[in-house]
Parts: sequence; C-alpha cells; structure tokens
Amino acid sequence: MPPRLNTRTFARSIPLRSKPQVRWSARTATRFAPSQCRPYSDFTNSGANDRSKKIDAQPADHISEEAAKTAEIMGEQGPDMSKGTPVEEIVKGDKEAQDKLPKVMKDKLKAQGNAAPKGSRSYSTMTTQTGAGNGLDMGLVDVQAAIKTPQTPGLKFEMPTLPLPKDGHLKYRYDPVVEQVTNLIMQHGKKSVAQSNMALILQHLRTSPIPTINPAKPLLPGAPPPSHLPLNPILYLTLAIDSVAPLMRIRSQRGAAGGGVALQIPVPLGQRQRRRVAVEWILGAASKRRNVGSGKGSLAQRIAQEMVAVVEGRSGIWDRRNAIHKLGVAARANIVLPRKR
Repeated sequence: MPPRLNTRTFARSIPLRSKPQVRWSARTATRFAPSQCRPYSDFTNSGANDRSKKIDAQPADHISEEAAKTAEIMGEQGPDMSKGTPVEEIVKGDKEAQDKLPKVMKDKLKAQGNAAPKGSRSYSTMTTQTGAGNGLDMGLVDVQAAIKTPQTPGLKFEMPTLPLPKDGHLKYRYDPVVEQVTNLIMQHGKKSVAQSNMALILQHLRTSPIPTINPAKPLLPGAPPPSHLPLNPILYLTLAIDSVAPLMRIRSQRGAAGGGVALQIPVPLGQRQRRRVAVEWILGAASKRRNVGSGKGSLAQRIAQEMVAVVEGRSGIWDRRNAIHKLGVAARANIVLPRKR
C-alpha cells in the first residue's frame, strides 16, 4: 500500500525574515573653488620678461666672427671680416653642391685635390726591379733577390744548408739553459705553466736594477759588466747558474779501501749535470723564501730574487758550493786512476 500523507503539515506557516538593508552614509561632495587665474596683466614693465634681449638667447657668432673676437682679445691678427668665406671651403664636404658649381670652379677643386699633401715627398720610395737582374733596387749595395728559384726540380724552396743552426729545429728553438730550467720547474707534467713561470722569471731579471757584484764571490771569468745583465735576461740567468754550479760531486763508495769504511770519492760533472745541481739548489733556496706577493707569479718571483741574490753574492748557495769543492780537494787522494799497461 502507498504511504499515507499527513495533510496537517501543509497547514503550518513558514516564517519569513526580511534581510536588513545596508544604508550608505551620505558624504558631502568635494567642492573645488574656481582658480584665481588672470588671463591678462596690467603690469606695464614687460621688458624684464622679454628673453630676446638676454645674452643666452642671442644666436651664436659665426666661426669667423668668433675667431676675430678671440684674436682681438689675445692681441693677435685674426681673419679679415671684410672678405667673405671662399666658396671652396663652403662646398668642401657637400658633393651635391660641388656638382652644381661652374666648370671653372670644378677644375680648381680638382687641381687642389690632386696636389701633393703637405710634408709629402715628390718622389716614390717603393722598390723597383732592376733591368739587369731579378733583384730589387733599394739604393743599397749588394742587394740580392729575396726569392730565388730553386735549382732542384720539384722543390718550391731550396734545401736547407747543413748543419742546421741550433734554433732551426722546432723542439729545440729555445736556449738550452732556458729549456732545462723550464723542465726542472715543471710539476705534474704541466709544461705550459712552467713556461709561464719561466717568462715571468726572465721579465723580473730584465726589470731588476743593476746588481752589485761581491768581490769575495766573483762570477765566471769573462762575464760582462753588471750594467749589461738586465739588458739580456737569458745571459743573466745563464751567468747566475754557471757561476754557482759545482764542478764535482762527492760519491761515497763502501769497501773501496778494503774494509767496511766508505770512502768519499770526487766525481767530475758535465755541463748539463752541473747546471741541474745548481738549479735544484736555487729552487730549494727559493722555496724557503718568504712569499712577498700573491697570485700565480709568486714562485717565479722568488726564483728570480734568488738568482739576483746569487749574482750579488748574498745567497747561501755559495757556501754550499765552496764546501763541496773543499771536500773534493781533500778527498782527491781517494781517486783510483787506471793502471798503465
């Protein structure tokens, strides 16, 4: 059966409540007073407001007039204002105006343009080929041709003359001392960093003041004057290394005297070996120096300062070299010479 509907519920009244209305407070509109602007003035003295009579409102003088006034102030003779500016100067940079000039003035402008500039020569300094040979005539004596045709067929250039010069090879184009010092400075196989440090060392030697030589610790015989050393930094470097390089090394040999006592035997060193020992001493002394500056060039600066100290006789490497030489002279009796047959 369908559910029963209760009809009493429809008789109930549903309460309705009205929403409160929002009232806006009336505000007074802002009123602006009319501006007190006067479109006219009854002030009779209007000359004060006239800018046409002021100095800054006047047009600038012409360049000729300005030059004439400047010359008058300086007490010199300026341009003549009675004469006008030449037409050539007026149309100098105007191509269109030059095309409209008369033919006489056009010819005058062309003649001025073809004239030789001030300070130039009336003759040419270019090299010209001589009629007799293939050389260039430059006004010199015994000038040979810059380019020669190779006599060997199939070659663009002549074969090099043997023996090759020291700097003729790509791998040996640097000075041997510079190359050896660069290899000894190099760390972890970074050759470019060592070359940069070597360049800084040579620059420091070139810009350093003239060294003061100590007579008690003389340099190699035949050395140039001290004033010439900064002019040739490679010579400066070579002289510092060769002057302090030892002539020998001390080798300890056990059982040389027939017992267990080791004998000290002096062994002579070659030129490259001597330089290697000297550079190692210089690098060791430079590492103990106080770092004055900062940056990547601090090591190169310390090495260069140590080399300058070696040349001036202030370095402790001289005492180390003298000690080895004294020990070698004392131990020269331990040298066993080969027997003659």
